[in-house]
Amino acid sequence: MKWKKFKIKTTTEAEDIIISTLYDIGLEGAQIEDKVPLTAMEKEQMFVDILPEGPADDGIAYLNFFVEENENGELLMNGGVVTEEEILSSVKEELDSLRMFCDIGEGSIAVDETEDIDWINNWKKYFKQFYVDDILIIPSWEEVKEEDKDKMIIHIDPGTAFGTGMHETTQLCIRQLKKYVTEETELLDVGTGSGILSIIALKLGAKHAVGTDLDPCAVPAVEENKEVNNIPTEDFDMMIGNIIDDKEVQGKVGYEKYDIVVANILADVLVPLTPVIVNQMKPGGIYITSGIIDEKEAVVVEAVKAAGLEVTEVTYQGEWVSVTARKQG
Repeated sequence: MKWKKFKIKTTTEAEDIIISTLYDIGLEGAQIEDKVPLTAMEKEQMFVDILPEGPADDGIAYLNFFVEENENGELLMNGGVVTEEEILSSVKEELDSLRMFCDIGEGSIAVDETEDIDWINNWKKYFKQFYVDDILIIPSWEEVKEEDKDKMIIHIDPGTAFGTGMHETTQLCIRQLKKYVTEETELLDVGTGSGILSIIALKLGAKHAVGTDLDPCAVPAVEENKEVNNIPTEDFDMMIGNIIDDKEVQGKVGYEKYDIVVANILADVLVPLTPVIVNQMKPGGIYITSGIIDEKEAVVVEAVKAAGLEVTEVTYQGEWVSVTARKQG
């Protein structure tokens, strides 16, 4: 599959309005290149705790839009065939209109043809099956080998938005879940993503799981992974929202309801999360955290203790840390 790339040079302040405007004429899936640091919200949704110093924001942004090209060299957009000239004319017209009431910078447009790449699925070649102790985690598109069919098998398709489970922080959480999950376990999975931790807990015998996430993409990701792992719909519920400061989400999740809460997020999110999530835990409940770079271990331990929890174990893998604690009761 080939693509024609339309690259617009603009300003960082004009990114959103240009993307929105060009979306209306059929250009979708913008790729942004700029030097703007990640926001706190973006960090919450990524496994990024300490960022390397990057170049200073110079206010310049490049927006890349990709239009599919068929085998005859024709461009496909809005369900029909368009020419490069038609796209350029439409884009220039929209940019000229925007110039009347906002600074879009240079507003130049460059056109290139990309390599023959499947942009949606190309990442899959980097995700291969792997073990976490005796659990086999395998991409949903791979076949299980005969010699592995007697093992616990977790099929995962993370999509393009979430992790695969290969990250050390996820593996730390999995090992802690293996220690504490029972047939009576009610699990709360904060920042559930692809649903891998809840699915593993259910496969280990947990009674029920609830997942929360900020990203709406978690809902279809979880549904697909539930289906491929034969998890009954009623065994795993998903909620979208910020449990830290949204009272409605907290109420829907429920209070003093969970035997285990697992939160594989970031240290800077775990600190405000912990005193809130204590209210969702049953007396004697277990709190499993990860996503903690080793330099932030003391900060998380302090937050856990300040919330009245007893730290029972700290485990390590590479430069990452998991803190496990118990609620008194």
